[in-house]
Parts: sequence; C-alpha cells; structure tokens
Amino acid sequence: MDRICPNGDLKIPADIDLIDNTVLELCSGYSDGKGVNHIEGFNLPSETEVLRILEDLTEIIFPGYAGKRMMSLKNIRYSVGEILSRVYLDLNDIIFRAFRFECEMKNCKDCNVPEISERAVSRLIKSLPRTREILKLDASAAFAGDPAAKSLDEIVLSYPGLRAIAIQRIAHELYLGEVPLIPRMISEHAHRTTGIDIHPGASLGSSIFIDHGTGVVIGETAEIGNGVKIFQGVTLGALSFPKDACGQIIKGLKRHPTIKDNVTIYSGATILGNIVVGEGSVIGGNVWLTESVEPGTLVTISPPDLKIKTRTRK
Repeated sequence: MDRICPNGDLKIPADIDLIDNTVLELCSGYSDGKGVNHIEGFNLPSETEVLRILEDLTEIIFPGYAGKRMMSLKNIRYSVGEILSRVYLDLNDIIFRAFRFECEMKNCKDCNVPEISERAVSRLIKSLPRTREILKLDASAAFAGDPAAKSLDEIVLSYPGLRAIAIQRIAHELYLGEVPLIPRMISEHAHRTTGIDIHPGASLGSSIFIDHGTGVVIGETAEIGNGVKIFQGVTLGALSFPKDACGQIIKGLKRHPTIKDNVTIYSGATILGNIVVGEGSVIGGNVWLTESVEPGTLVTISPPDLKIKTRTRK
C-alpha cells in the first residue's frame, strides 16, 4: 500500500515488514545483556539538567558575566541566594539519582543514598568561595602571561583555558565526593566547547594558565602545581596501563605526571607516565618525555634539518 503525502503529489511505499523487522532486531539487541541501554532502570541525570546547574554555578563564580541579569552590590546577596538555593535543590536531585544508579549496578544492600548525596552536595557548595578565589588567580595568571590580553573581563568572557579550568574545578569537587557520572559529564562538556580535555580527577594548583589550549589533554591522576603555564597540544598522559592476573586494567593507580610549581610546557609536548617534572623546569615544544627531571631543567629537542631554497620565478 502506498502512503500519500499531505500535498497529494508524492506517493511513498510503506514497507510495514521493513519497519517491523527492524524493530524486532533492535529490541533483540536491547535485551542481549551487553549494555548500552538503560531500560527498566532508574532515571539517570540528563545532560540538559547537568548543564543547567553548571550554568548557574558559573554565574555564581563569575557574577554579571552571563548576561542573564543585572548584578548590583545592593542586592547581590539575594541574587546569589536565589541561584544557590536552586542549585542546592537541583544538585540534590541529580546526585541522588546518580548514586541510586550506582547502588543498583553494584547491588548495594546498605547504601544510604540520601545521606551520601547530601554529603556530596554540601561538599560542592562549601567549596564555591574557595574555588572562586583560586579562579581569580587563574584569570590574573592569564592576564600576566598573555601579551594579547586586554583585560580580565576579556579573559573571563572569551578565554577557553580559563573556562576549561573553571569547569574542571567544579567537576573535581564532585569527583572527590565520589559522585558517579556527573563529574565526567561536566568535564566532557568543557572538552567539547573548548577543545581542552581535563579529567575531573586531575589535581590543579592555582595561577594556572592554559594558553590557546586546543588539543590539551590532562589525565585523571595528573597533578599540576602553582603557576604552571601550558600551551596548546600538550598531553599529560599515561605511558602504559598495568593489568591484573586476568588481563584486566588495574584502575585507580597513579599513572600520569606530576608537574611541580612554575613549570612551562610548550606546544605539542607529550609527558607520559608517573614521573615528576621539577619546579621551574621548561619543557620545549614537541618534546616526548617519559622520565623525571630535576628542578630547573630545560628539556628540548634538536631543531629539524630545514632545507630552504629560493624559488625561481618564471
């Protein structure tokens, strides 16, 4: 049987068997026990909910930059109080659902989901004043380190490095609170929007400046000290993944670099493994580093053998 379109001009064959067979095949895949679906499970936090809360948190940390409302010192207490109250309620809801999902997956019997959810929310809320003070130092580091920067306002509004760091600092607090799912959802949003991939587990000091930033990757167990400057294309990654007797990757081990205070890492450098880059060191562009270096070390590679010829004009 043909289906006539509303305009009456075109007939499209309605292949009922095609639809039915595809539905049956899809449903068979849903029930094969191999995952990648969440049918008959608890409601999970949605990306829309998570990003709405992240937007509110960003407005609290950088008030007046979101453009949603005029901020005045005369009413700032009430404005921030309104936003923070909403964040508190919304966070409780999605974090509760995340923990409930994890308990369901692990078949926990004695998991007090409301209690651990409340504890994680309180941890994040209490961290906000300190996070804001550290981000002020990060913004100042960007202004001091970039001759093209015209103002702190420009940095807050447009610099991807500061945005990625700000979002990671929020995600990191949730990570420390052992919240499932949500920290990674937040950090992957930053990855998509800035091109900078910082795992929520990474530990960041203060006054960090990621210049340009595109292609920067910082792994879960990386530790970065104060006053560190990182250029685009830098990787702080793992050299290898140790496995147990069954051949499964052992999770939770320290496998990423520790970068001490006031280190500069130039574009394209790759630093791998559980190594230490000593304080005040400089890692040159395109360096491949897999061993620790002492404080004050300069690590570079030999310049390429360039061949430059003058072209003959015809």
